Formats: sequence, C-alpha cells, structure tokens
Amino acid sequence: MLKKTGMAHRFGIRLFIILSVLSGIRPGAVSGQNYDESKVGSYTLPDPLLGRDGRVIADARTWEQVRRPELLKLFEEHVYGRMPKTFDRIGFRTTREAKGMMNGSADLKETAITIARGGRSVTINLVMFLPSRAEGPVPVFLLINNRSVRNTAPDRDTLSDFWPAEKVIAAGYGVAAFQVNDAAPDRRDTFQNGVMQLYPEELQRPDGMKAIGSWAWAASRVMDYFESEKRVDARRVALVGHSRGGKTSLWACAQDTRFAICISNNSGNTGAALSRRNFGETVERINTSFPHWFADNYKKYNGRESELPVDQHMLIALAAPRPVYVTNATRDLWADPTGTYLALLHARPVFRLYGPVPDLPETLPAAGSPYISLPLSYHLREGKHNLEGYDWENFIRLAQLHFK
Repeated sequence: MLKKTGMAHRFGIRLFIILSVLSGIRPGAVSGQNYDESKVGSYTLPDPLLGRDGRVIADARTWEQVRRPELLKLFEEHVYGRMPKTFDRIGFRTTREAKGMMNGSADLKETAITIARGGRSVTINLVMFLPSRAEGPVPVFLLINNRSVRNTAPDRDTLSDFWPAEKVIAAGYGVAAFQVNDAAPDRRDTFQNGVMQLYPEELQRPDGMKAIGSWAWAASRVMDYFESEKRVDARRVALVGHSRGGKTSLWACAQDTRFAICISNNSGNTGAALSRRNFGETVERINTSFPHWFADNYKKYNGRESELPVDQHMLIALAAPRPVYVTNATRDLWADPTGTYLALLHARPVFRLYGPVPDLPETLPAAGSPYISLPLSYHLREGKHNLEGYDWENFIRLAQLHFK
C-alpha cells in the first residue's frame, strides 16, 4: 500500500495556502466540502502493482495480462459501470462537406455516426476540420464537448477557446468534436435517452454504466469512424475532455487503447484527483449532485472513500504506456490540484514498467510553468475552471513531442 508521505502533506499545505490567496476562497467557506489542507487527514492508497492474489507486478507483460484487467474490472464494478462491447451495426454518413474554410486552411466534414442494436439506434454527430494542404492522413484532437454546441460551431460564426479549431489547424493537426448530449443528455431524468436505449438492461444492474460510460462509449464509436476515414491517422488520435469530459477521457482511454494520447483537463473528483483526499469535491457530493454519472455501486462509497478498492492514480495508470496530460487551474480548488498532481506521481510505477520515466517535480509546478514530458505531463493554469487557449497550446506541444 502507498502511504501519504509527510513531504506530500507539507507540500499540499503550502499549495493550499497559495491557491487560497489566488482564488479568494476561504477555508470552509462552502458548506459540505473541505478547503483546509490540515483537515485532509491520513490515507493509504491501494498499490497499482500489487495483484489481488498478493503478487507483485514487476514487468509490463504481467501488468497487461494480470493486473490491468483486474483494475479495469474493479473500476467497472465499483465506479463507472460496465461498458458494453457489442452492437448490431454501425454506419457513417457524411452530412456536410466544405473546403477552404478558415481562410483556405481547413476543410470541414460533418458525419453522422449511427449505431444500432436490438431494433433501436442512436446517432453521434461529429464535426471535424482537417488541414486543406495536408499530404496524407493527419493526427487529430478529438474533444468530448460537455458544453454548448456553439463552442464547436462548424460555420465558425462563434469562436471559442474551449475548442480553438483555428489554432489546432495552424499546428498541422485535425480537430474534431462531438456533443455529449447525443450520447446521453446530462440530466438525471433524461440521460437514458441516448446510448442507454441500446442497452436498457444496464439500467437495472448495480454495475451498469450511466452517463460517463455512455460518453466514453461514444468516443470509441468516433474512433471506429476514424479508422475508416482516409484523411485521419487513426493511430495518432488525442482524446481531450474538460471537467466531466475529463473524467470521461480518462475512462475512455482506459477502456480503448486505440487512443494515442489521453488529456484530462480540470477533471477533479472521480477524474484525475485522488478520491481518498478529503479536499474539494467528495464522492458523496458528486454522487448526490450527479447521480446519473456513475454506476449505482459507486454510491456505496459515499463518505467511505477509504473502502474503495481503487483510486484515481490507478485510472491514470491504465493509460500506460501512452502519454497522459492532466491539468488544474489556480481558482479551481474544487478539483483539488494537490490531489490531482499526487495521483500523477503515484501512477509513475506502472509507466516505469515500460521504460525510464523522466523525473516529475516532487512539488507541483508553479502556475504558468507547464511540465511537458513523455509519458506524463501536467500544468497549473492561472484562472478558473475552464478549458482555454493556454491549455490547448500545451496540448499541442505534447502532441508535437509524441507524434513528431
């Protein structure tokens, strides 16, 4: 088991003080959550390299054949729910094409991805821009859009740093997005009106997937389409998610190893932040506010995080050896920057099974000083809970490092 070290505790206290000043948040100012690092207490993390039978995992092969499947099953059973693997058919229909957009630098392609099972179907609508002058297939950034479709406007009548398509195209990459409501409306009373129509039996299972699982499932169906699209290099797709989308990107990359890079922005609790830390949003709070996101079994751990058989450093580890980039913002204590960075640090032993891992700083990089390396990257951005141009600029830097 991995015990919280005194060094990590002291570093967390220092970070909390700094972030509190920057954010103007007073410890204990929000009822029901903790912003006082001294109240985090002690905790013990489960070891990602200790098998359920007590075996110590010492090489990548044993990790992939034994421990990784164990952890996937534990996350399915206790947190995110089982992700169905089968369906009757899938089809791709181009709904619109336009060449020479963005002052001649990009071509637009909109595609309806329709999946059918048991006499029902669901359609995921994808908007994508590809560099007009590219010779051959290009790498693509795929955004799980958990905000308005205006953020990914195909006509570019609305420009948003949430999805700065022009910036990505200028760097030589394709950029695509789907809106989560196509897969599962983000409401407790209507989330069933999407992918879950194809798998109604999962709604009755305590380990059945809900909205987060549906969004991750949809990301994999987009990957199915990419494998058929000649202008996309499906071996080089970076999956990007913010907030609840960032939780989804981690889970999708754990399930689907076709994604080449996993990017989780400001994902917080049940994303990249450790659940066992009593700081910011808790498992009980997220299950109460968003009961439609996770498997019903997850509610058993409300106020009982120490009993979880997994924690989020293990979710990050499930992406190994592919690059993972996680982020935070100075005014977003709710997402626990300390817990996020500690989760990244505690995922390192798994990545080391595949080769040397550059030393991450033992203390959180300062705001505005991104640490970009393979396979683990991190930055703390000035500002609030959001996905911004600064974030994308650094995601592109990682892609250039990994792909080129």
